[in-house]
Amino acid sequence: MVRRATSHRLDFDAAAIYQYPEHLRQWLEGLPKVPGVYTFHGESENLPLYIGKSINLRSRVMAHFRTTDEASMLRQARRVSWIPTAGDIGAQLLEAQMIKTQQPLFNKRLRKNRQLCSLQLGEGAPEVVYAKDVDFSRSPDLYGLFRSRFAALEKLKSMADELQLCHGLLGLESLRPGRGCFRAALKRCAGACCGKESVEAHQQRLREGLERFRVVCWPWEGPVGMVERGAEMTQIHVIDHWFWLGSVATEAEARQLQRARQGFDHDGYKILCRPLLSGEFPLIEL
Repeated sequence: MVRRATSHRLDFDAAAIYQYPEHLRQWLEGLPKVPGVYTFHGESENLPLYIGKSINLRSRVMAHFRTTDEASMLRQARRVSWIPTAGDIGAQLLEAQMIKTQQPLFNKRLRKNRQLCSLQLGEGAPEVVYAKDVDFSRSPDLYGLFRSRFAALEKLKSMADELQLCHGLLGLESLRPGRGCFRAALKRCAGACCGKESVEAHQQRLREGLERFRVVCWPWEGPVGMVERGAEMTQIHVIDHWFWLGSVATEAEARQLQRARQGFDHDGYKILCRPLLSGEFPLIEL
């Protein structure tokens, strides 16, 4: 009974502090029903409150106005701006770039990650390598993209549980000569560490498990333009080694667009890998 009363009180309080943001109503009038990126601005012109994307800008922004959980952000907002795009791919790319460069107060995702790492498999145990040291767009035998070394090692541990892999051969545990790993005694390791299976069989199972997370090397010599056509406009997204250089309207502009790559872009890879390789969008080699 006490918990129920507390829940009712919290619901009441949330409703009590929420007020429809009438001061922002004027910004709804010009919002188009097209894909794009929108920004809620506060008092500061240099630090936006929130940046989001949608395939229908008007519908998505209006949804914020009906959400009591966003009362704090809406009270601080002073205006809304937007940038239309040809479609969802363009909106995703622009949103990711704007969040990383402008660091809006209320966005928690898509922040710049300085510890991006992957698992690289050679002859022995997988090694954790970092994007600041290795070009992930060119390096073969990389598996998974992780925000920390801890996350990469946790993925290895979960694979060990799933595939009965040896913590010792994975580099997660020190092996004593002539003795198996701790998990072998629990029958959670198939026994490559103590002769119950061959090391070759263990490594083959490891490679097959990692293959699900392979990082695809950039398959072109240089940048390409991916054509995205929408109802209102067409955009050519210029991409070089999974890094989005920008979006333009014509092929001539795409060929002139030059911008230095700034390392491997995790968000760009996630957004672009499947669409670029699927053949769904026309491509122009630049």
